Amino acid sequence: MSELVAIDLPLGDQLVAAIADSLSAGDAVTVLDPRWGSVARTNALAALRPTRVIDRSGMTVLRDGVPAEDGDALVVLSSGSVASPKAAVLTMDAVVASAQITTRALGVDPTRHRWLACLPPSHIGGLSVITRALLSSTPLSVIPEPSTEHLAGAAAAGSTHVSLVGRLLGRIDPSQFERIVLGGSAPPVDRPANAIATYGMTETGSGVVYDGCALPGIEVAIEAADDSGVGEILVSSPTVLRSYRDRPAPFVTGPDGSDRWLATGDLGSLDARGLLEVRGRATDVIVTGAEKVYPQDVEDVLVRLDAVAEVAVVGREDPEWGQRVVALIVPVGTGPTLDEVRSTVGAALGRYAAPRQIELVASLPRTAIGKLRRSALS
Repeated sequence: MSELVAIDLPLGDQLVAAIADSLSAGDAVTVLDPRWGSVARTNALAALRPTRVIDRSGMTVLRDGVPAEDGDALVVLSSGSVASPKAAVLTMDAVVASAQITTRALGVDPTRHRWLACLPPSHIGGLSVITRALLSSTPLSVIPEPSTEHLAGAAAAGSTHVSLVGRLLGRIDPSQFERIVLGGSAPPVDRPANAIATYGMTETGSGVVYDGCALPGIEVAIEAADDSGVGEILVSSPTVLRSYRDRPAPFVTGPDGSDRWLATGDLGSLDARGLLEVRGRATDVIVTGAEKVYPQDVEDVLVRLDAVAEVAVVGREDPEWGQRVVALIVPVGTGPTLDEVRSTVGAALGRYAAPRQIELVASLPRTAIGKLRRSALS
């Protein structure tokens, strides 16, 4: 059995070295987030159950930890509840496959290119940049946070490839980089040609779909599609998790008869060209008057309005409709009126999808990598 080494260091060269050393020793790695509060940290450690911790003071052995299985490489918390997080286990084979597939897809040449790590490595979006660089022998720079100043400085110093969340794209000059990989949340509607919108999750080891197209060696299927072609997204990939630390992975039988398809819990559809359109989490669907409304669809329409800086769409209980569609809007200026919102969404998606209520808010709750924390929306 291998150790599971929890690295409790800020994003920097020391953390990268600790990851490289642990993986080289045959141990599995998990990265802790220094921003966690006491409750989040306690629950995370209970889900991860590391056997050792590396921090600024050195290494500590935890006697109540659970070893990793031989061949395991990464254990990463999946986005979800702070109260009951899931810890996904990725084998070295899966991590290597992810590094190879994405390196080829992005055309990364270790002799000419340099990765920049700037997202929290406690999430797969940040950690996969580090492992991809290490395993492909591509030079890597690290900055403590993705501020405009730090990003510009890293680009000037030679970084060519970076992974960002969509909300950061509007704050920088994207032409500074050769490639920008966008993950974590819905990408901006208008994005530069060098920015790639990815679909993936912790359980898939990083993005497995670029701009709607499954990467080579990866298959995507839609399970139990409705009349509009929307159903649960299934993924077959050499990059997927082995299991969770405390439960099996959600594998199902796919269209080829194999029982190693990952049931993602996300909804989507495939167009005539086979390109994937993601519609959001299955648990987020709003059923109003027997019609299904996908929050992401409504958000994509409303974010185009000049008076909308950010938006989240939720369903609220309604005695007449079962649920009513509500738009929580971070406004620009005074924000849009309800009539403007309803007419815009109605024209694009149909009147049934139009919000019956809007609320102007100062900000929206997000995770460290920019995903909406829908569970925190009230």
